[in-house]
Amino acid sequence: MREWSPEQVAQAAGGRLVAPPPRPTGPDRAIIDSRAARAGDLFIGLVGDNVDGGRFAPQALAGGAWGVLVAPEHAAAAQCAVPGVLIAADDPLGALQRLASAWRRALGCPVVGITGSVGKTSTKDILAAMLGQAKRTVANRENFNTEIGLPLTVLEAPVGTEALVLEMGMRGPGQIAELAAIAEPDVAVITAVAPVHLELMGSMEAIAAAKAELVAGLRPGGTAIVPAGEPLLDAHRRDDVTTITFGPGGDVDELPADLELPFTSAHMRRNALAALAAARALGVHPTGRLDVALSSYRGQRVELSSDIVVINDCYNANPMSMRAALDDLAASASGRRVAVLGDMLELGPEEARYHSEVGEYARAAGVDVLVAVGPRAEHFADGYGEVVVLPDAKAAADAVPALLQPGDTVLLKASRGVGLEVVARALEAA
Repeated sequence: MREWSPEQVAQAAGGRLVAPPPRPTGPDRAIIDSRAARAGDLFIGLVGDNVDGGRFAPQALAGGAWGVLVAPEHAAAAQCAVPGVLIAADDPLGALQRLASAWRRALGCPVVGITGSVGKTSTKDILAAMLGQAKRTVANRENFNTEIGLPLTVLEAPVGTEALVLEMGMRGPGQIAELAAIAEPDVAVITAVAPVHLELMGSMEAIAAAKAELVAGLRPGGTAIVPAGEPLLDAHRRDDVTTITFGPGGDVDELPADLELPFTSAHMRRNALAALAAARALGVHPTGRLDVALSSYRGQRVELSSDIVVINDCYNANPMSMRAALDDLAASASGRRVAVLGDMLELGPEEARYHSEVGEYARAAGVDVLVAVGPRAEHFADGYGEVVVLPDAKAAADAVPALLQPGDTVLLKASRGVGLEVVARALEAA
């Protein structure tokens, strides 16, 4: 945004300049944490559940921020602070989103939106690596996939960006549509439809409809990339966009022989097929060794000095992703297979059955030791048999190191609310 004047920034955000700007150029990026303010930053003061971020506008300016975008009362208060650009907006979050949409259009590069019940973050990371072979590409950092994180990602993209890869998270109906309206995607990728947020959404059909909001957000002539053989998405196909399927029996069902991936698990290779379909839609055909920087807690393998391998896949979990992780454990372990599995949250009234079925799947996958973490996880035993039951992640961090032997491969996986990463830290420190 540096090429824009302060007046252009204010206009794009739907705000107004409170005072004559002291700088003729625009900011480098937008931030929402005043403590992170540095030269070139536009601090946007959002109203949170407990704190109104606009109150910290003076601190952001004192930290060297280019300017602030806050509610009118906070803009007035900030006039007594260090000089900077002051933009007032009645709805700072809406202003952030409008500013991101305007900058997306100014960049003029193709945008890929990615959503899905499982695999969307890994698919985003893989696609960013694929496109990066041929285009200057910007993608979300970690979990910047919300109504706040996504526009911040767009506003980090510098002039000359040639592709934007934007993961879109969902917790309820209408949220993907909101993100699509900000991003205006040219390509929509739905990685999978699975029982995630089932407690909130009520049915698999409702989950599919929520994911398909991304397809609905495509402009005519865009490209929709969906899993092959997923009937729940059939009702949401559009005649005015190109639909490409991926996976067994799909339009893209094989990876090129000259493409070398840094992983072998079946579910990651499936994610790579979705990414490959999107890359080709943008005219990129990746080859050679692909260097993928996976986001945290997404299946990273850590080899400990005690000859133990930890598969840290504890960012989130649902029945589909649990099965995929167990398949990876079964295929990759050379010694005992140890699964530390925590609660799968938001599965609704059938949660006990879902946990039991995962326990049964773990038994069939040859898991030697199953550690169940949390009250819902106790139902793994219904399908598996004898398990080690622990009440929470802290108890697991204390107990699991003593359960392991040299040569073990241990999988850590649970819903985000369980916080199973503390077990990984305990194992690395042991």
